[in-house]
Amino acid sequence: MAEEENPVLDTLVEITTASLDRCSLDPRELMLARIAALAAVDAPPASYLFNAGGAMELGITLQDAQGILVAVAPIIGTPRVVEAASSLAAALGFAVGLAAAADAEAEG
Repeated sequence: MAEEENPVLDTLVEITTASLDRCSLDPRELMLARIAALAAVDAPPASYLFNAGGAMELGITLQDAQGILVAVAPIIGTPRVVEAASSLAAALGFAVGLAAAADAEAEG
């Protein structure tokens, strides 16, 4: 067995790719479903960050994410929605900061 540099990240990329290949949802619907699932399992901010780039590329807005949280709130409960909102905001803020830094570096 060959030694991998990032076995955890590589595994996550592989299972995500397999999921994307087998999913019949359009990319935007898929990302919205992933956001709902992250909220449902009380995912940490890093999990939202792992999906933030794709969500932003698909044009998913903060309002879209808020709409998803409102939709799932009666099912997953207040504590998970509050935590999801906090985690999502942290991930999006970090992703926006990275994008701004990359733009500044490209210009500079």
